[in-house]
Amino acid sequence: MRLKDLREDRDIKQKDIAEYLHIKQNTYSQYENGQRQLPVDILIKLSEYYNVSTDYILGISKER
Repeated sequence: MRLKDLREDRDIKQKDIAEYLHIKQNTYSQYENGQRQLPVDILIKLSEYYNVSTDYILGISKER
């Protein structure tokens, strides 16, 4: 759920994030909805993109 919140807070579309990650939009949607496990390389790219820790994205930490 944090992925969706991070994306929506910045008014970014799933399509734009998917292009940044070089994946299909529906694959990214599955990551956001928890239907597919987030690979480590994608997790790292997203944490760099949003400038938050991987722990925050994973829900381990409340601190960005």
